[in-house]
Formats: sequence, C-alpha cells, structure tokens
Amino acid sequence: MSMISPTMLRNGYRILLDGEVWVVVEFSKMAMGRGRGRVSTKLKHIVSGKVTEKTFRSTEQVEMADAEYRNYQYLYKEIDSYVFMDGETYDQASLLAATVGDAADFLKEGVTVRACVLDGEVIGIELPLKMDFDVIETHDAVKGNTATNVMKDAIIDSGATVKVPLFIKNGDRIRINTETGEYVERV
Repeated sequence: MSMISPTMLRNGYRILLDGEVWVVVEFSKMAMGRGRGRVSTKLKHIVSGKVTEKTFRSTEQVEMADAEYRNYQYLYKEIDSYVFMDGETYDQASLLAATVGDAADFLKEGVTVRACVLDGEVIGIELPLKMDFDVIETHDAVKGNTATNVMKDAIIDSGATVKVPLFIKNGDRIRINTETGEYVERV
C-alpha cells in the first residue's frame, strides 16, 4: 500500500480509511497561515454507497487502496447471495445481499457491472448509471387525472417497483437511473 499527502488527492482516487475503501468524490484545498493547509473531501464508501465528509491536515498521510475495477457479469441469485463472473478469467464471485445492497433491485441476468476488487476479493459493485427495463405490471391512468408530474407505481422485469408517468403501460420499455431509482424516459 502506498501513502500520499492529502494534497495529492484527486476525484476518483480510492483510499483506505479504517480498513475500508472509499472513493474521493470531491476535494478542495484550503491554505492556512504559515504553510499549514487542509484538504476537505467528500468520500463515497465503495460497498454501501454512503457519502461522508472528511478533512485532512496537509501534514497527514493517506493510504491508497490497491483496489481495481473489473467487469463482472451477473449470473443468478442464490438464497442470500448473488453470483457474478469475471469477464476475462471466468472466475465466479458470490456476494452477500448486504454487499450488493440497493443495486439488487436493478440486477438482471447477464448485465455487466463494475466490480471493485481488493486483494483478489470483490468488495462491491457499481451498476451502469442508466439501464432499460420492461414494465411488467402497472395500472391504467385514471381519466381526468392529467395534472403534470403525476406518477404511478410500476413493477419492472427485475422485480423492483418504480414510479413512472401516467402514460406508461404494461409492456413498455423504460430507462431507469440506477443510482436514484427514478424514471428517465421511455425507450
């Protein structure tokens, strides 16, 4: 593991804090009197997605994570875990439901995800930002209910329930933002 000064941090850098991997989402340097500076960061936890803020003194050292991103394909769900396959080596990895987290709502067989691999072990996944799904079940719009931005529930082919505009019908193909779970557009 390599150590760097916090002043060298950039967006996208992966660092270790308390043995866990965090990604730098934002950073800003603040100069103080007599050469003492601080680096204020927003960090995103690689597994849970939780965002936190941390300030480092310029005299501190930050440990870089030797994590890498690899493409893995989602294969299937077991009782309490999800099975993925490395696209290059064909090695399989089984991740607990807690590790997959909310991404499980949008997993479909065959989808390729970015997996964060640390010391040969998959510690988290990232879905594509936008994915297309088929609407399996939704209710018809109520006549006369034409107010703008009225949304209704729809069940998509991954099994998740999302909010969609009134004009969406059963069988429609829609695009969803996987980070927020929000409807983007009809495909």
